[in-house]
Amino acid sequence: MVNDTQILNNGYPMPNVGLGVYKITDEEMEIAVQTAIEAGYRAFDTAYFYGNEQALGKALKNSDIPREDLFITSKLWNDFQGYNNTLAYFNASLERLGLDYIDLYLIHWPCEKDNLYIESYKALEQLYHEGKVKAIGVCNFKEHHLEKLMYATDIIPQVNQIEVHPYFNQQEMQDYCDKHDIVVTAWMPLMRNRGLLDNPVITKLAERYEKTPAQIVLRWHLAHNRVVIPKSKTPSRIRENFDILDFNLELTEIAEIDSLNRNARQGKDPDKVNIGDLK
Repeated sequence: MVNDTQILNNGYPMPNVGLGVYKITDEEMEIAVQTAIEAGYRAFDTAYFYGNEQALGKALKNSDIPREDLFITSKLWNDFQGYNNTLAYFNASLERLGLDYIDLYLIHWPCEKDNLYIESYKALEQLYHEGKVKAIGVCNFKEHHLEKLMYATDIIPQVNQIEVHPYFNQQEMQDYCDKHDIVVTAWMPLMRNRGLLDNPVITKLAERYEKTPAQIVLRWHLAHNRVVIPKSKTPSRIRENFDILDFNLELTEIAEIDSLNRNARQGKDPDKVNIGDLK
């Protein structure tokens, strides 16, 4: 049976399954968080860009779950990269969330052309040493971004959050992160259901295990030692996405899903995202 947490390279525990709250409105947040808490979630993934840090913080406070039992992730938006900006906008996120510390803080995109992600990361290192954040990392970094970052900074990222799903399995990136003890978190783990969940390989396994296609895909991610943060505001799907810790896929079945890879990226190519490109 799969463990319900990862141990990051600094020894800090991170739940394997979290709720992504991208595009969840302030009005929807309370029910989504309440449902997630009741289902067993303790990890929640937000970002400045999502515009709902304050709503998430309020909903979590209303849940009465002890702070030490929660794992909260947020992210530095592209427009605010740079050392001093990073410190300022981290503190603003902390205030909006109503927290004394954030469990994981990430640089949202490398924006390499703007050449600020190294100094931004150095600010994250300062926040880490001050205890304001328990783990630090990046999103959407390719191998060459990580190589440059690790050469110029002191702390190996604890997490790299990237687009991963069976049609874009990023196995080389996964192998690289595994080699450097960087945990991969999969965003868009279900490919936003753009045909993936109807794939016969997935549906056949769903029938065999009496699970839904989404649960099969999420369990495949866990078999590759990834964290998943499926986004949903629908109570039934929030519960469904968490109910994946009670079965194992066989190695041949994992390989069968691996073989579905099409290198079909759905989101932006990180090499093509610069400050000001995404609004």
